[in-house]
Amino acid sequence: MIYEHIDDVTVTAQFAWENEMRYRYQLDITLNDAPPTGKTACVVMQNPSYAGEDVADKSVQFMEKVVFKKELAEFAGVRRLIVVNQFAYIQTNDFQGLPHEIGALNDATIKDALNESDIVILGWGAANRFTARKSYVLELLAEMPQKVIYQTRMHPSRGRYDGFIQPYL
Repeated sequence: MIYEHIDDVTVTAQFAWENEMRYRYQLDITLNDAPPTGKTACVVMQNPSYAGEDVADKSVQFMEKVVFKKELAEFAGVRRLIVVNQFAYIQTNDFQGLPHEIGALNDATIKDALNESDIVILGWGAANRFTARKSYVLELLAEMPQKVIYQTRMHPSRGRYDGFIQPYL
């Protein structure tokens, strides 16, 4: 199934080919006609699938709706959503999470996205079997105590809106 981006957003994507493998480092989703003084949220998920500038995937579309359309108090005033992943390798089935699937630019991309954000959403759900990558993200956030951090109850591809966003403990 193909998912569309929500209406009234502009999307840019950062892709790269490395060793004959395709990586997506970042999606940048901005509400059209939003005040330039609005906030930025960043969601860190596991690994990308096919979403890009012209098409979303289930997880990206779900996060767009959560942040921009559901009128949750946590995201009031957010005009921009940055999507990054623990691994940048594009894979939809049987993802392994091997070291070469991180991507050469991914650590720097994650760090930059977190630095640019007012709000961070840990979007890998309650379970995250990639402990080293999870630790990397959490260590970065420990150096940024001013960030507002939320976690998702489950992975966005399986999300339900009620109770989906939770405070990070």
